[in-house]
Order: sequence, then structure tokens, then C-alpha cells
Amino acid sequence: MTLETRSLTALSEALAELERGFAGLPAHEAELPPAEFERMRRVLLELARRLHDNFPYPHPLYAGQMLTPPHPLARSAYALAQWINPNNHALDGGRATSALERVAVNELGAMFGWPEQLGHVTSGGTLANLEALWVAGRLQPGATILASAQAHYTHARLSEVLGLAFESVPSDALGRMDANALEARLARSGVGLVVATLGTTSTGSVDPLPRVLELARKAGARVHADAAYGGYFGLARNLEPHAREAFAALAHVDSIAIDPHKHGLQPYGCGVILFRDPSVGRFYKHDSPYTYFSSDELHLGEITLECSRPGAASAALWATQQMFPLVPGGPFARGLESSLRAARALFAELARDERWRMLFEPELDILVWAPREQSARATSARSRALFGAAAKRNLHLALATLPRALLEPHWKDLEWDAQSATVLRSCLLKPEHESWVPRIAAILRELQD
Repeated sequence: MTLETRSLTALSEALAELERGFAGLPAHEAELPPAEFERMRRVLLELARRLHDNFPYPHPLYAGQMLTPPHPLARSAYALAQWINPNNHALDGGRATSALERVAVNELGAMFGWPEQLGHVTSGGTLANLEALWVAGRLQPGATILASAQAHYTHARLSEVLGLAFESVPSDALGRMDANALEARLARSGVGLVVATLGTTSTGSVDPLPRVLELARKAGARVHADAAYGGYFGLARNLEPHAREAFAALAHVDSIAIDPHKHGLQPYGCGVILFRDPSVGRFYKHDSPYTYFSSDELHLGEITLECSRPGAASAALWATQQMFPLVPGGPFARGLESSLRAARALFAELARDERWRMLFEPELDILVWAPREQSARATSARSRALFGAAAKRNLHLALATLPRALLEPHWKDLEWDAQSATVLRSCLLKPEHESWVPRIAAILRELQD
């Protein structure tokens, strides 16, 4: 595997341009002394050696967890901003990058059909979801938060942190929130927020958002879309009808969490929280005795729970969206479509082999399957063995432990000697995965021979 380095030339040119912007300042020697540079060089080489102890995340044969390298532009833009190291907590610390953050966040809002909204960059989806739950708790104190059994585990934990009641709604056989179960729970009242997941991190399932909205509105509850994983897929033109309708309905939810550090080509950590009603910004209002005296303008520190935030993350997000506009049919959207095709193609390849048990056809770019064994325990043991054997062939997959309630409707002949089973899981985030599906499928066939 070779690492991309051509972007270093563009970065060098950009650094020279950045330096010209401060040419009017008195002379100041910024270069490292030779001895310090040599020590730095040795430490960096040692770090490079230690980084060998990683899976090859940039390579197409890494098809396991939701890990993908940032685009060279995002990586370079982030590095370029680090020569300044702006802090987007306030305009004092991040004038340019605060402006870039607003532009980038507004572009994400427009992607969801929100010409106006309140939003900002966070360290990731966890904090973005935290802010959505926090606002819901401020609007309806004491009300309960609902999310599906397949929603991300952090919703229950974040509710606990915020002192909010949380309840799990059962999922159906496709890993989606069970709308009938949701309706029954809402009928008992006391719900302030329903979290709809687009898509789940275990199976990539997409909750039935149009129905969730209908039921929640009738019950007087807000709806938050946890689209940390799947948020960009509304740009893809090859979604199946259920997912297409769910993503179209995002325009009507109250808040959205999305993670540009997944499909958005960004370095970790970069999440975004968006609120459809900008007036919820009143809950963030606070005073600081020392930070904000250089400008009377609204600064991002007044609409976030975080204080210090890297302006470099906003610089990278803005730059990437300049190069890859968030529009259907564009290069970025075509990459998402390629990931969808890759997941469906691998599913079809494996489904032709009776030695595998397939769960259900992927809605996004995550698929789940398992070796055909007699019992749940044997399935788990064989899945773990294949996981290790695949890694020895440089094919890196993931494991997921799923409940009997989700698996049993699909695997009716499986003997249930446990209440869950460990299965194989793959996230095909990289557009180049599509051309590598035959190679991946061939390795998996050979492992079963």
C-alpha cells in the first residue's frame, strides 16, 4: 500500500500564501533550531514506526468498521489551519474559521432543505446528539426520550448524563424502529423527544421517519434524527423507496446530527448539530468575563455547549464542500451511490453461496452475514474464527453481536442456545470498494473451502 503524498506540494504552496498574509508584521524567527529539528525528526520516525500497529484503514481490503481516510484536501486544509491553530469558541480566536464554519454548516442545512437553521461543528456525533437531547429537555422538562432498540447506545447514556428519562422502543425484523410499538408508547403520553436513526451502526437500517413524524407530532413530541452515520445518503439517487422517503422527510424533523468524519471525507473529529428552529439558541445564552471583547457579532461560542473547538475542523469541512458540492448527481453524491452498489453487490455474491446466512439486503453500505452453523453459539465461534482468518489474508472485517429477536425471523432453522449471536459485518464506505467486491468475495469463499 502506498500513501498519497502529492497533496504535500499543494500544501507547501498554500503555506507560502498563508505566510504572505502576515508579511506586514515585524520580523520573527519561526524556524526550529537545528538541534530541535533533529530531535523532532527522530520522534516523528519513531511515531511512524509505532503507527504500523494499525489496520490498513485507507486500503479497500479494510472493510470492517466505519473508518475511512479523509480526502487529501480535507487533510491538507486541516494541516494548513494548524499553522495558525484557530479556536472557534469565539471570533477573537478564530475569525476566518468561524466564518468558514457558518458557510459549511449552512450548506449542510441546505442539503436537508433548511435555508435557515441554527447549527455548528462539534467533536463528533455523540456531542451533537447530546445537544439535541439537552434542548429537548429544556423545552419539555421531565419528558421521556425514546429511541429504538437498534439506536446507538449513547442515547441512553446521554439521557442519563442529562438527567432525562429514557425508554427503548422495540425494533422490527429489519432493524428499524417498530412503528406500532412507538404508537403504543406514545399513547401513554409523557414523551418529549423521539430519536429516529438513519442508519443504525449495527446494520445500517433506516427508521421509518415519515411514520415516526406523524405519530410524534400527534403526541406533541419533538423528533431528532440521528443521521450521524447515514446523513449524506439523501444525495444518492439509488436509494430504495423506504430509505428515499425517510431521507426526504428529514426536512421536517426538529434537529439533525451528522458526522462529516464518516462519509463526509473529514478527519476525526468532526460532527455537526443542526436545529430547524434557530430560536433554540436562547438556551445557550451565557456570559463570559474575558473572552469576547473584539467583536459585537454573534460568535459560535454563544450557540455551543463546547468551549474550545478546533477551527481547523471547520476549515477542512469548508474546503471539502467547496471541491465537492453537496448536490445530487455531483462527484460526492456519486461516491455515495458507489458505496451503496458495493454493499448490494457483496450481499448478492455471498447470498449465492449456501455456506453463508444473510440477514437482509443492506439499505445503506453496511451488510451483515454469518457462516451457516447449527446453533447460535457455533455461529458466534465460527464468525470469530473467520474474522481472524480473513485478517491473515489482509481482509479486515468487523464483528457484531445481535439479539435473537432481530436474527430469528431470518434464520428460522438456527438452534437458539444463546440469546444473541456474533456475526460478520462490513462497512463499505470507500467508493473504490465497488471495484474490489470480487476480490473480497473471493477471499471469503476461499476461507470457507
